[in-house]
Amino acid sequence: MDAISVLIIDDNPQNRRLVKKMLEVHGFKIFEASNGLDGVASAIEHKPRIILLDINLPDIDGIEVANTLRNQGNCESCTIIALTANAMIGDRERFIESGCDDYLAKPVSRQELVSMLNKYLEPEQEDNPTDATSPTM
Repeated sequence: MDAISVLIIDDNPQNRRLVKKMLEVHGFKIFEASNGLDGVASAIEHKPRIILLDINLPDIDGIEVANTLRNQGNCESCTIIALTANAMIGDRERFIESGCDDYLAKPVSRQELVSMLNKYLEPEQEDNPTDATSPTM
């Protein structure tokens, strides 16, 4: 089975590098984008299983990225997780309404990130319990 792909859309190279390191050890294939427009293009091209999406991007914000991907029908089967420093009351609901599946506040720990990804990968792994090559965290 192919590695599960994750697209990290974040304008901060240190954040991308940290998340990439957290996930590569678990066998994920990582794609990166440093802004919203490149993130949309990368999502369309690579069709990742999971998108980790910063909300505060320099060109179009993460809410517009999520809306675009959901409304164009290019990402109906991917999981979009907002990964942002915005931690105000109501932010999670706003992100969900825009097309995100869930939300993690920065800074995120390895345990929080792994737990969140497992939450969305478990049904996929349960559907095919004999496939021992699927990455688990």
